[in-house]
Amino acid sequence: SSLFHRNPRRPNMKLLAALLALSAPAAHAFSAPAKAEPMPQTNTDASGAQIDPLLIRAARGEKTERVPVWMMRQAGRHIKEYRDLCKKHPTFRERSEIPEVAVEVSLQPWRNYQTDGCILFSDILTPLPGMGVEFDIDEKVGPVVKPMRTWEDVEKMHLIDPSAAAPFVAEALRTLREEVTPETAVLGFVGCPYTLATYLVEGKTSKEYLEIKKMAFTEPKLLHAILKNLAESIAEYALFQIENGAQLIQIFDSWAGHLSPRDYDEFAAPYQKMILDRVKERYPDVPTVVYIKHSGALIERMAATGVDVVSLDWTVDMAEGRERIENARKKAGLEGRGGVQGNLDPGVLFGDFATIKDRAEEIMRKAGPTGHVMNLGHGIEAATPEENAAYFIETVRNFRHEDA
Repeated sequence: SSLFHRNPRRPNMKLLAALLALSAPAAHAFSAPAKAEPMPQTNTDASGAQIDPLLIRAARGEKTERVPVWMMRQAGRHIKEYRDLCKKHPTFRERSEIPEVAVEVSLQPWRNYQTDGCILFSDILTPLPGMGVEFDIDEKVGPVVKPMRTWEDVEKMHLIDPSAAAPFVAEALRTLREEVTPETAVLGFVGCPYTLATYLVEGKTSKEYLEIKKMAFTEPKLLHAILKNLAESIAEYALFQIENGAQLIQIFDSWAGHLSPRDYDEFAAPYQKMILDRVKERYPDVPTVVYIKHSGALIERMAATGVDVVSLDWTVDMAEGRERIENARKKAGLEGRGGVQGNLDPGVLFGDFATIKDRAEEIMRKAGPTGHVMNLGHGIEAATPEENAAYFIETVRNFRHEDA
């Protein structure tokens, strides 16, 4: 009387998984309880007062004493301590899914440079297994996923339960909130549905994105089904990060810059908006940021989603970017001029100190004294000298607007 008598060649995998879970030892239980109390969004300073970190105030458009700064991809390969740690933890998933390792990596740039934001070391693909999509990260090739190209594949997806799928994220975020100073913001992030779908449909990083475009133009309903599933789960995952200590959520739609404006309006923007709306509905005071690489042609569309801050890449002039965001928000009936993040070319960090200072200060002057979070226009390059990264952060921290 086998458990699997209905079809001896096709075991009941759900039952098997349940039995295995019951028999598994509890040695690897995570310390973050599944139903932990949500973390407060404010920090407690030395006097016991509740304060909002500098970066959060700037992202909300409030007047600040100076310009806050952090760098996309600040935790990782350009830091020697990180490269040393990779010898002990050779896979990316180990480094991002063992809470104490993820915490250490997240803290390295904050400790070394005094950035105003400390971003969780993780990956946009981290929540995928919780939706029924397994992935691996090949150290040379990057992310590898079994391509999803049929309705049968889509039916295997399910809504995420973040506390079961990513308890290590909760633990890492809560620990970071304890480790950093009250003036520092702990930042969470998610990948947007279109960008995640590119990995699901292509199976790996791509240069041309022909498989997903083929699906968009031949089976749009199938692609929309994938995007909707992703949006529902990613919204849950973003809320989960906030509940566990993230004080800002940045959404990355890195590959949406490869879309024509018409296709961006159909396959990217509505699903970004689903996530942003869910966050605002539950946590109206948590700032949101959107970043898309090569997004110069899409700035107005990004601003019209209602996101609090548009992160510009380095191909856009900062003053022009601010004006375009303000006009787009007005046209969409949104209040306020909107915030901006960025946008130093990461290549500038290979220049001399005088060049770094000149370029960084030019951007800050063009952005003006409110609603600007200084950053790079893309992630920091792995070969960047650490002393140049340190000098960039120091330059921003020392800068003051004359009319502030």
